[in-house]
Amino acid sequence: MRSTDPRLSSSSAKTLTLAANAAFVPIGIVTVLLSPLLPTLSARWGLDYTQAGALFTAQFLASTVAVGLSGVLVTDFGFRFTINAGLIVIAASTALLPLGSRVVGVVCIAGYGAGSGLAVPAANLLVAELNPARRSSALNVLNFAWSAGAVACPFLVAAADKTQHLLVLLECIAGFSFLVMIWITAMPSEAARPATYKRKQQTRFSVNWRQRSLPVLLLLFFLYVGTENAFGGWVASYATSLRSMRLAIAVTTPSFFYGSLTLGRLFAPALLRNLHEVRLVKLGLLVACVGIAGLTRSHHLLGIALSATAAGLGLASVYPITISLLSREFGAAATRVGSLAFMMSNLGGACLPWLVGLLSTKIGTIRGGLAVPLLGSAAMYVLYLPGWFSKSEEVV
Repeated sequence: MRSTDPRLSSSSAKTLTLAANAAFVPIGIVTVLLSPLLPTLSARWGLDYTQAGALFTAQFLASTVAVGLSGVLVTDFGFRFTINAGLIVIAASTALLPLGSRVVGVVCIAGYGAGSGLAVPAANLLVAELNPARRSSALNVLNFAWSAGAVACPFLVAAADKTQHLLVLLECIAGFSFLVMIWITAMPSEAARPATYKRKQQTRFSVNWRQRSLPVLLLLFFLYVGTENAFGGWVASYATSLRSMRLAIAVTTPSFFYGSLTLGRLFAPALLRNLHEVRLVKLGLLVACVGIAGLTRSHHLLGIALSATAAGLGLASVYPITISLLSREFGAAATRVGSLAFMMSNLGGACLPWLVGLLSTKIGTIRGGLAVPLLGSAAMYVLYLPGWFSKSEEVV
């Protein structure tokens, strides 16, 4: 095999893994940007809960379409091109978001959703392929970088809103995304294409679409991203609806959730040395259920903070480990299956947060709508029980 294979070039693998981590910081920021902005946008545009929930649908439907395109771009042009395409779309959409009407705003929200849809699958599959001996650990670190951006976002929005510098903040996020894109562009390109592309002339990798783990993995992708965004996307609006804290404090509450996601992904590689990855996911989902249920009974900042922290810690390892399982189950064909899996994840992000808004409107309170992420977490736990995956452990 040629020396340009990323798995045989340690230096190239480390450099590209670092680049993917850097790209995930602005991606993490814009993925959760709507959550702390939602109370402000709802007031500015006169939105009810259902209309506000539809903004998440716009973001993640656009992301779903982009995920499908991402698989084609990775195959034809490589990981680096696809990640850069996503970053430039994110930069343009974020820069234009505060400059127009409601219609322009919705287009920009869909735009940075599409940018994330291009970059996220490419970066995840790149890191999984470059680190075959430590996929779960490397993917936890990658998603830690995403979480760092997600944690910073609500605090940045709160500070900018308080000082009336929201426009400056959004332009800075756009500029940061553009700078990361320039850095990736300037890197050596020896591992810019997946190994499947480099070897496709010699071998055609087929997918066993009847493999029993496939529908389970697809449903897990749908439920996880939908659950994470249904909880993280609405926690600020839930805190605002209680009217027991100022808006500047309420919009920071998603950071408790995304901060604990960050910590969970930071410590996951150490836990995985002594704990099977499936066992870690199942224990985490039990903690997540407790945290989400606790939020519905919380009326003050302390209860919200503790509940959001528990939910974040519980969900921290679910997504990267699910990606690791996808890569392990399908091997060289994971790039093809990954496009479908990431499309399912973005469909979940489009549907479940909207469903929270719909139920909240019907019931008259966001508390009722939070049953959606609670049921999503419980369903994921059930899906991890039967041992669908190869080399899986026995049920906890």
